[in-house]
Amino acid sequence: MTAGHEQHRTGRIGWLRAAVLGANDGIVSTSSLMLGVAAAHASHSSVILTGAAGLVAGAMSMAAGEYVSVHSQADTEDAELARERAELKADNKGEHRELAAIYVSRGLDPSLAKQVAEQLMAHDALGAHARDELGISDTLRARPIQAAFASAASFSAGAAMPLLVTALVPLAGMIPLVSATSLVFLALLGGVAARAGGAGVMTGAIRVTFWGALAMALTAGVGSFFGTVE
Repeated sequence: MTAGHEQHRTGRIGWLRAAVLGANDGIVSTSSLMLGVAAAHASHSSVILTGAAGLVAGAMSMAAGEYVSVHSQADTEDAELARERAELKADNKGEHRELAAIYVSRGLDPSLAKQVAEQLMAHDALGAHARDELGISDTLRARPIQAAFASAASFSAGAAMPLLVTALVPLAGMIPLVSATSLVFLALLGGVAARAGGAGVMTGAIRVTFWGALAMALTAGVGSFFGTVE
């Protein structure tokens, strides 16, 4: 890798978070739904229909929720940038002092901090304040459409895994096979996500698998209870 082009994992934060959350939710919610219905002694076709409906509803819900959430963040960032732009026009010298003070607080001596502030503001005043005062950068900017698409696509991919297993296995072996394969999928997802983010693979896999197993067990228990009551 050439100097000046070093890549860091922070650039992946936005899409990685949405993708992992979507896939994890797709696997857990869809497999849990189908296990709950299967435990209530539903037919094979009813279980598949439940999974398919859960896939569509969940993907749309994830997309809408992620879009609204990230768009709210984007609106806040835009409002802060507009406010900063107005402050630069109203009191440019004061903004110079404010930026220099930030650099002093980070360890620069006052004279150097003043020079850095002047040069950065001469190059891109709003960008300098957005990055160093507000913590807003191009890498970490909120991108609602990207987040919504990543969530919907990853949820669909995650939900398709247990749904496909359900469609291929007989009703008699559905509960243990869907449970086992879903836990394997979750472990792989947790490990891949942890590796992509630079964290421990085993820790990530165990964390995701534990909560997925808990969700499936509780849902299957509810389905079994109501199936017995009927």
